Amino acid sequence: MTADIVVIGSGVGGLGCGALLARYGLRVVVCESHTIPGGAAHGFQRQGFHFDSGPSLYSGLSYRPSNNPLSQVLDAIAEPVDWLTYDTWGCCLPEGTFDTQVGAEQFCTVLERLRGPAAVAEWQRLQAMMRPYGEAAIALPPAALRADWGAVQTAAPFAGRLLPHALRVARLTGPFQSLMDEVVRDPFIRNWLDLLCFLLSGLPAAGTSAAEMAFMFADWYRPGVVLDYPKGGSAALVSALVQGLEKFGGTLRLGAHVAQVIVKGDRAVGVRLRTGEEILARRAVISNASVWDTLPLLPAGSVPEQWRSQRQQTPACDSFMHLHLGIDATGLSPDLACHHIVVQDWAAGVTAPQNVILISIPSILDPGLAPPGKHVIHVYTPGNEPYALWQGLDRRSPEYAEFKHQRSAALWAALARVIPDVRDRVEVSLVGTPLTHERFLRRYRGSYGPAIAAGKALFPGPKTPLNGLLCCGDSTFPGIGLPAVAASSWLTANTLVSVDQHRALLRQIGIG
Repeated sequence: MTADIVVIGSGVGGLGCGALLARYGLRVVVCESHTIPGGAAHGFQRQGFHFDSGPSLYSGLSYRPSNNPLSQVLDAIAEPVDWLTYDTWGCCLPEGTFDTQVGAEQFCTVLERLRGPAAVAEWQRLQAMMRPYGEAAIALPPAALRADWGAVQTAAPFAGRLLPHALRVARLTGPFQSLMDEVVRDPFIRNWLDLLCFLLSGLPAAGTSAAEMAFMFADWYRPGVVLDYPKGGSAALVSALVQGLEKFGGTLRLGAHVAQVIVKGDRAVGVRLRTGEEILARRAVISNASVWDTLPLLPAGSVPEQWRSQRQQTPACDSFMHLHLGIDATGLSPDLACHHIVVQDWAAGVTAPQNVILISIPSILDPGLAPPGKHVIHVYTPGNEPYALWQGLDRRSPEYAEFKHQRSAALWAALARVIPDVRDRVEVSLVGTPLTHERFLRRYRGSYGPAIAAGKALFPGPKTPLNGLLCCGDSTFPGIGLPAVAASSWLTANTLVSVDQHRALLRQIGIG
């Protein structure tokens, strides 16, 4: 079998990149090891309950025009997603349990109650300082980027927007903490910002890029803002990307485990599956796998050993614990928030194991995700579960089962703060561990992704030393998170087409 492009992995980054390249008119084959597409964003079902395996928090996708690069991918492939909206989430913090809303106004009300007027004034000063940085962060759409000299032409129409922010753009590549330190002294606000940074990048403010937080401020703290959730769960978003890929002639191969990238001379020319089947690529092979999972696919001598060693040493975020539940919802409050954040102890730091726990009850927004009168729940530690605790355990052993019971106790306790009698309501209960994450998602050590701290190093671009091999996804610029991997889809796909094709697509979707 021969195609123009072969993509390894059907995560959001791989599907988005593949769908864009198909939209550009190239013949694309996406190879996925799992029998379900979507990578960390895939969905699955048990006894009528529809579960999200990963992302549950979305924003900037339900309105047009949107600065979210994932929204722009969906526009490019003309595959709409039905977005349900909400504005309230629950917080179980050391300061107490309360609901808050996205948007600048209501958070000031929370601050007034928790910390007093001085904290409100400090937050408002931060808002004012971040406003032009937010404008700078969205001045150049990721859809206009490419990793070659053609970027001069595709970015040129946005020069007028960027020019007023020239000095700020340089600071956006550094850590958000450098901006935060200029204004914020209140300990609660600093802890809150550390938490938001961790949810975005897997790192606290000292390691999260100012650009990510500036984008978040521009998106979350504006009048009338809402958060989004895809009707049908994250599987609906994945389905839209798959439909876009296939609509433009692309192919998704499930159960197609790539064992090796085929190299001839100094060029990647295809992939070899575990079955022995070869799929050749006339133009390029693109890996959506993590940096650590991509390297073993490359034959010895195909890339410089120094480059291989440097990439192998990329620091990694920790992994996840997951608790997937289907429960009886009889008698639960109709005002129950669909998402909750639990923080045990600010002093321990947001990256401390099991210190931050997220709770998603998406059937509050979309009752179709559960049988009538039921709720589906996903409780998880967002990249703060150490893989080393699990390394070497036999998944079929009694020791593994007991350790799952022990390590999931914190998830149950967090959920009990929201639904006290939850254990009496359970009808389906599934526990996922770093070994689950590693096995089903083919993720090195079950990692959330690279822990590349802003100001100390940069995420690499899509190109590699091996001609014909590019990368996309959360191991490449701009990094971790759905908007970031969608941005990487644009960057990688655009680099493989002509400037004229690229500019034409931007015009068609109303960018530039």
